[in-house]
Amino acid sequence: MTTTSAIPNLGTGQSANPLKGLLAYGQSPWMDYIRRDLLTSGELKKYIDNDGLRGMTSNPAIFEKAITGSNLYTDILSSPDAKKLNAKGLFEKIAIRDVQDACDIFKTVYAESKRRDGYVSLEVSPYLANDTKGTIEEARRLWKAVDRPNVMIKVPATPEGVPAIRQLLEDGLNINITLLFAQSAYEKVAEAFLAALEARAAKGQDVSHIASVASFFVSRIDSLVDSKVDEKLKTSADAGQTALLESIHGKVAIANARLTYKKYQELFGGARWNALAAKGAQTQRLLWASTSTKNPKYRDVIYVEELIGADTVDTIPPATFDAFRDHGKLRPSLTENVEGAAKTMADLAKAGISMKEVTEKLLADGVKLFADAFTTLLAATGKSAGV
Repeated sequence: MTTTSAIPNLGTGQSANPLKGLLAYGQSPWMDYIRRDLLTSGELKKYIDNDGLRGMTSNPAIFEKAITGSNLYTDILSSPDAKKLNAKGLFEKIAIRDVQDACDIFKTVYAESKRRDGYVSLEVSPYLANDTKGTIEEARRLWKAVDRPNVMIKVPATPEGVPAIRQLLEDGLNINITLLFAQSAYEKVAEAFLAALEARAAKGQDVSHIASVASFFVSRIDSLVDSKVDEKLKTSADAGQTALLESIHGKVAIANARLTYKKYQELFGGARWNALAAKGAQTQRLLWASTSTKNPKYRDVIYVEELIGADTVDTIPPATFDAFRDHGKLRPSLTENVEGAAKTMADLAKAGISMKEVTEKLLADGVKLFADAFTTLLAATGKSAGV
């Protein structure tokens, strides 16, 4: 268990490092973590050099742990300026500085990868998840405040978030679309990306510098589906139904991701995309998020090992990052047994579990989780600064 008080172990730099090995399969390892000491100690640079780290993501929960679980931000919290700011302004001062510094450290990766990697994500306020106009305004403000070409502004894929995503991409911002659980939601954000780039191209504007990832959550799906399976198993008296339920245990998240990747290949493999690619556009990659293993019965690196494929990103929390470096196994797993993935999803429906209900609940829960973390963060930040 990695605590918030310690930076994870560094890699050895050996060529056998499985994290670096991901790059050979076309997948970029990013880290789902940010904290001041990681940036100021030189450790982040070592991750880049030793482990092939290509980017970084943050969210309100990560910043809440970093700020409330350390004394690394006292210079800002106890500064004379702190009393002039409200809690949100104080948090943004902390977050923007961390993201700027991380972007600067990743600048070499950004340049060497020709703007494919080297990004650091900063999320709009979770309180704006259901506010299209508010999301657009805040994203533009944060984009200007960070003022780095390799920042990504993170926006949730709520019904109100999708039109904001569409507008922000047309504005030319790099956007990380978060809290994706359903294939249908993914198709909507991919459409928003394509339409935004087409609108820019029609105006004669550059599309080559715009980067976007669609952050598709994984382990949370298994956690919820498995709990539903377990409930049904308690009352299942039919051997066939019991076998069906047991066959989908721990399988749905990976199946859902593999089928979504198949859709990605279709969307970014046809004439519509080729017209944009001819103008220098880069695909909106799928990013696997929520890749830590929640169920101790499952292999601790299962959500990294089973989703390795070209043109994807895996954002990995520190403990899973260390575990994969130590004993991760590499293979092009993302395109394996796609027929089996489709069968798993069909079996889920046969078992009487609605994937639509699962993904809708996970989206609502995800928005609430980030909003609750943000509330805790603002309260603690304000208290620490005496505002």
